[in-house]
This record gives sequence, structure tokens and C-alpha cells, in this order.
Amino acid sequence: MRRVHILVSGRVQGVAFRACTRRTAQSLNLSGWVRNLPDGRVEAVFQGRDEDVAAMVDWCRRGPALALVERLEAREEPLDRGEDRFEIRF
Repeated sequence: MRRVHILVSGRVQGVAFRACTRRTAQSLNLSGWVRNLPDGRVEAVFQGRDEDVAAMVDWCRRGPALALVERLEAREEPLDRGEDRFEIRF
């Protein structure tokens, strides 16, 4: 199990990034969250099996069809035993 916190920069708001992220994370059985930041970036946390988290981070390097990801920053975090689903935060 692992938990990764990411920040994604580029054209990542207004292109269904959050909705597609939630759908992809749920298909991988990940918990965590995704949200837009006021500065135009998208922030997300993914928690689950190592290979599923890695697949999710790889997906975020591309994003949905209309996105243009310019940069992705990722850092490991301690596991959160209380999270059991993936949600969009506002």
C-alpha cells in the first residue's frame, strides 16, 4: 500500500480532469480525492496498492483528452487508514 500526493500543472481545469480522475481512481479501487486549486493546478491524493497508485500517477501525466499536462509533482505521504473512497473536493 502507498499514498501519493500530486500537483498537476498545465491546461488541467475546465477539461473534465477531476471527473476523469475520479472515474479512473475508482476503477483502480483507490481512495483519496481530487480538487482544483485557485492557481489553475489540480491537486490529488491517491491511496491503494502500489501498482494501482503508479498506474494512476502515470494516467495523470497525460490526463483526459482535452488536457495538456505540463508538469506533475509527486510526493509520498503516510497512509490514511480512515479513507475508504475517492471523491472530488471543492
